[in-house]
Amino acid sequence: MAEYIEVEKARGMSGLRVVLTPGVPGPWSEAAKGILHVKQLPYVKVRQELGGENRALLEWTAQAAAPVMAWNDERPRSLWSDQLCLVERLRPQPAVIPAKLEDRVMMFGYANELCGENGFGWSKRLMIMRDGFAHSDERGRKLFDYLANKYGYDEAAANAAPARIAGILDALRARLEAQRARGSRFFIGDRLSALDIYWAAFAALIDPLPDEVCRLSPGFRQVYTNTDPTIKAATAPVLLEHRDFVYRNYLELPLDF
Repeated sequence: MAEYIEVEKARGMSGLRVVLTPGVPGPWSEAAKGILHVKQLPYVKVRQELGGENRALLEWTAQAAAPVMAWNDERPRSLWSDQLCLVERLRPQPAVIPAKLEDRVMMFGYANELCGENGFGWSKRLMIMRDGFAHSDERGRKLFDYLANKYGYDEAAANAAPARIAGILDALRARLEAQRARGSRFFIGDRLSALDIYWAAFAALIDPLPDEVCRLSPGFRQVYTNTDPTIKAATAPVLLEHRDFVYRNYLELPLDF
């Protein structure tokens, strides 16, 4: 397992510190780690406890979720887009944000559909909470109560989530197919962008990587693996092929969390 330091120690350090949840390959965290790997940027891993009070983290960053990136004495960054821009500034090459305006707008738009509020990850989290309330024991329900209070749970939004996710998957599939038709293996242009990394990480919420490269507990593997027929129908083979291509050629395996 990866080595972590406590928030109190990290807060007094300089350099790049990244707050992560030990033992949990959350897609936002794995995407951040993937971008840092591509950039070859060294960083220190800082502990956040899933379901814990995380008071020290709250005092430092004004929130208690992971991931968070902190660089020297600058404000901690807890939003995926802020983290991406920070990393691009710290290590401009290889660039993962396209230089062309049209490509940049497209990349951030699609990435927001994966990472942003009401996007793919957000919607799948609502489904996980809904199913957790229905099937968990008392201990599990306490965790889902914590998540519901932390992120906001709405049953109507959870029930609408499969169709929303399917629409995002359809758009990503169409984009990949159009790119392949013009001879590109990437979502944007002819080179790896952050969008490719985000998709590779967020695909775990449908089909986690196999155990030999992603040692998940049985419970987490069950929670992450999709069983919804609407989402299953929208998960075209090209999407998972692209995830595998990105991990095989650009990201670190096995996952270490």
